[in-house]
Amino acid sequence: MDSAPGTVNPAERNDDAMRFLLTRRSRPPKTLTGPAPDRAALQEILTVAARVPDHGKLEPWRFVVLERPALERLAGAAAEYARAQAIPDDMAAKGVGQFAQSPLCVAVIAVPRPTDKVPAIEQTLSVGAACTQLVNAALAAGWGAGWLSGWVSHDPGFAAPAFGLAPGEWIAGLVHIGTQTVAPPERPRPDLNQIVTWVDA
Repeated sequence: MDSAPGTVNPAERNDDAMRFLLTRRSRPPKTLTGPAPDRAALQEILTVAARVPDHGKLEPWRFVVLERPALERLAGAAAEYARAQAIPDDMAAKGVGQFAQSPLCVAVIAVPRPTDKVPAIEQTLSVGAACTQLVNAALAAGWGAGWLSGWVSHDPGFAAPAFGLAPGEWIAGLVHIGTQTVAPPERPRPDLNQIVTWVDA
């Protein structure tokens, strides 16, 4: 029996998924600790992260998984770079801390593809979708996860050698994943009355 117009077949509705999406909450990376997902568990999460809208099937993103030894190395490199560039102490500490405190981090790299068929902005939006999907997949799998950026992402002098960026590539996000120590309180959410316009004619 077909559903009435404007309704969905109850058999096709995924209440668990809707409940998760309505209540999902990123975990502040500074509240995460070990253990982090092992490679097998992370492989599943990354598979979900790569399952996003991608006009032209260009795959304008790639993932760099930073495990603890790499994070410790990057913490030292960030501290050295910050001193050499006279980055203010508080700002430097935030960048260094991302690596020093993280149990595991996935750098989402934007990989713009040269094509006349897919505008650059659509590729960028796909990269953002991959970041969001990565966070949500980690949360759905029972881990804590949060998406950060900061100067260690945006300063090309540091980011290019640190993450092995090719020309034209850039860091879309650093997604930290681990075991949550505290559940963050709910925060105010957008008022749909202020951001939704209904157009019926």
